[in-house]
Amino acid sequence: MHCLQQMIGCLGHEAFFAAFESALRQRKLTPAQRSDVRRGIPKRYRWLVDFARDDAGSGLESLVRLRLHRVGISVATQVRLPGVGVVDFVIGDCLILEADGETHGGEHRHRDLVRDAVASCLGFVTLRYDYALIVHEWELVEAAIVATVERGLHRSAAGLRAEASVAVPV
Repeated sequence: MHCLQQMIGCLGHEAFFAAFESALRQRKLTPAQRSDVRRGIPKRYRWLVDFARDDAGSGLESLVRLRLHRVGISVATQVRLPGVGVVDFVIGDCLILEADGETHGGEHRHRDLVRDAVASCLGFVTLRYDYALIVHEWELVEAAIVATVERGLHRSAAGLRAEASVAVPV
């Protein structure tokens, strides 16, 4: 618990947030300890504790959600889509955002590209970014996501996806 409180000063608020959400996901903190952590950090960062959730699949996902929140983009997390499976984020009703970790390659990559193709058949748009882009080139990733949202690609024309009208060959 004290380690989390020290992280803000040493590693910054983003590292704190990722570690805090990881602790929540692993059920390492009781509600009382969560409150203690909140009280033990500077007031300007307490909103991070309130914003934190226990469903982030990784620290990378925590980082993405936090950064998108700061630019006014809300995301649904760990969304199960029929025919596709669980995706990291959905923005609006048809924009999938995937955050692939450092070890995401080979067979995993192929499986994900198949999922992206299936999602496309169902009316979704998928943006997929890897660890290096998210961590080292966030400005580019953010610009791409914001541009996609500004073009309205996160909303389907009728507010509905074409899930029933498309036969997906898998």
